[in-house]
Amino acid sequence: MSNTIYGAAAAAERIIELLDQRPLVAAPAKPRPLERAVGDIKLRQVSFCYPGTTREVLSDITFDVPAGTITALVGMSGAGKTTLTKLLLRLYDPTHGGITIDGHDLRDLDPRQLRNQFAVVLQETLLLDETIAENILAGRAGADHSDVVAAARAADAHEFISALPEGYHTRVGQRGRLLSGGQRQRIAIARAMIRDAPVLILDEPTASLDAAASDHILGPLRRLMAGRTALVISHNLLTVTSARQILYLDHGRITETGTHAELLAEDGQYAQLYRLHVPAHTTTA
Repeated sequence: MSNTIYGAAAAAERIIELLDQRPLVAAPAKPRPLERAVGDIKLRQVSFCYPGTTREVLSDITFDVPAGTITALVGMSGAGKTTLTKLLLRLYDPTHGGITIDGHDLRDLDPRQLRNQFAVVLQETLLLDETIAENILAGRAGADHSDVVAAARAADAHEFISALPEGYHTRVGQRGRLLSGGQRQRIAIARAMIRDAPVLILDEPTASLDAAASDHILGPLRRLMAGRTALVISHNLLTVTSARQILYLDHGRITETGTHAELLAEDGQYAQLYRLHVPAHTTTA
């Protein structure tokens, strides 16, 4: 019992330390209202260093993401792609430069209202130890069961959910361990579907899946992106070839910009990365 008490006390200290943390960003005194964004995003000369460091993770980043279009961010690991998404969600503010959505600087908006404009699908699917229905409803609390089913159908998840012993009331276990990787990712896509946000961030959504599972979620991902402003980070370059623009990041800087065909024709870093990851398509590209 003594060991249990000491262990619980140590855990309580860590929990209290976490609860005492405060966000690095705060809402302005008089935030600008933003009910539902159109999704026009602009970055201007954005540079960023993580707090407590002096090394720039991003340097002089400037690009536009027009509303309703797909922009892909590619590059080697550590190039700063995921850091860009953290700035868009205003988990951090740029060290220099600015980011706007529909003409509003992110720093002029309430962070909660800003994040309501985004749906995010990550490489690591974050599922709660609850039922499948409750995990989908995490995208939009208060939606009814018909909305849950519609989102699951759009994510190609309804068939496997219906085959489970308790259907939508099946518990998924901690971190969704009772489901396969592809099933977990389709639940995450359904959660993003039901959220129906105007801006979508896909951060390596197929990286943790094998080739067969990746192929199965490409259709749902395309349906999810349709009509939305989408920012896609992926090492699977087959998922970004249809993007309106592809940005190649190298050590925190944009070194190449263009469509898939334009970048292949330039035969630069993107073309080398494409040949590395998709060797079978090298001769036909």
